[in-house]
Amino acid sequence: MEDKFYTMGVDVGGSSIKAVLVKYSDAPEIVDKHIEKIRKRNPADVATEIINYLLERNQLRYRDITYLASTGEGEMVTHKRGHFYSMTTHAKGGHFFYPEAKTVVDIGAFYVKAIMLGKGGRVLNYKMTGQCASGSGQFVENISRYLGLAIEEVGEMSLQSDNPETPSGICAVLAETDVINMVSRGISTPNIIKGIHLSVAGSIIRLLTSLKAESPIVITGGMGLNKGMVQAIDEVLKNGKYKFEILTHPDAIYAGAIGAALWGGFRHIKLAAGEGQAVH
Repeated sequence: MEDKFYTMGVDVGGSSIKAVLVKYSDAPEIVDKHIEKIRKRNPADVATEIINYLLERNQLRYRDITYLASTGEGEMVTHKRGHFYSMTTHAKGGHFFYPEAKTVVDIGAFYVKAIMLGKGGRVLNYKMTGQCASGSGQFVENISRYLGLAIEEVGEMSLQSDNPETPSGICAVLAETDVINMVSRGISTPNIIKGIHLSVAGSIIRLLTSLKAESPIVITGGMGLNKGMVQAIDEVLKNGKYKFEILTHPDAIYAGAIGAALWGGFRHIKLAAGEGQAVH
């Protein structure tokens, strides 16, 4: 492999944009990272701002980045050299966190994806929920907003529950109606939030069993930082006597951006060797 070089991955999600600067080599290093909420702004402008911010903070210029890769809504990223599917990048990011992981669960804004990993973090197989399912990050965020909570607060709030009540609706719209009814019946906010987490956890476990997933399993995406969600998954596993080992990581929300940066470095090496574009 040639000497170390810089790559950058930019993950454009439904509500935020994540970017990671990597020094690529046989043992890649994360140099810097940043996340920014979109908040009714033009995502393309936000992505450009984040890229420029990381470059300036590390005294770099665009030409110093050997491969700038996008994932998610990649058309929003200018100056990129390539784009990778989010399933591919989350698989690679999860593998970077835990090379021993056999499965990645990406809890995204609109879908939950369970991904079985092959050598080097490649995708072997996957299953995902439908967009209407009440098991996505956006669903949890919508409920938290209705209850007057910031998304960062729901994890700790969930841990205060003493008698959780789960929504009956599988569809997100019906589940949200259930939550409105819970509020009118005086169910406490911690018990509603914990019930939501248990409902989402149940859908994740069903997805994993349908995939015939293998442990260890690493959670990626913003929900991987949600202590209440992780606890709920543990409870569902214990109650169902499942044998899945669940792993989390402090940088779970950056998994897609990390994976994009890593695949960008890999593709650059392959292109330089005349082997073409190896992954998508």
